[in-house]
Amino acid sequence: MDEPDGTREPGGTHGPDGTHEPGGTHGPGDTRGPGDTRGPGGGAERPATGALHHIEVWVPDLDRAVASWGWLLGALGYATFQDWSAGRSWRLNDTYLVVEQSPDLSATHHDRCRPGLNHLAFHVADARLVDSLAAEAAEHGWRLLFPDRHPHAGGAGHYAAYLENGDAFEVELVARRTDPA
Repeated sequence: MDEPDGTREPGGTHGPDGTHEPGGTHGPGDTRGPGDTRGPGGGAERPATGALHHIEVWVPDLDRAVASWGWLLGALGYATFQDWSAGRSWRLNDTYLVVEQSPDLSATHHDRCRPGLNHLAFHVADARLVDSLAAEAAEHGWRLLFPDRHPHAGGAGHYAAYLENGDAFEVELVARRTDPA
């Protein structure tokens, strides 16, 4: 809902600084927040045009989403960024990912095979870390997709784990290097 000062409340809308709620900073003029691994001043002045600012995923069960996404994003280097009654976000440098249980949901489940977003793909340092995350995933609400073709379900030259959580959201964890670390 728009406020008199032009800002917006959390709930699928954004405040004047582009975040769901005013985020933490490290001091005057420093726009870094939790999960921002750039140096003081934020490294580059601004993110590159076209770089992702954030991704917002509407979920049917916030607690379940926080358990699965929180583990995965933490393992990938994201830090908790924002936390409010209907959502949570995690940030890595200039990009953050939001899970939100909005009262405006029009369905109770996600179907990645319908028109819309199919999956999110994340860079992972190497094949060893892909394997480690895939092995731990079941303990955190994820299951391995295409186990008969893992880790080459995307083709012979593509080393990745495809995971799906309890709400049917899919992620792809892609090794940047396939040689042993």
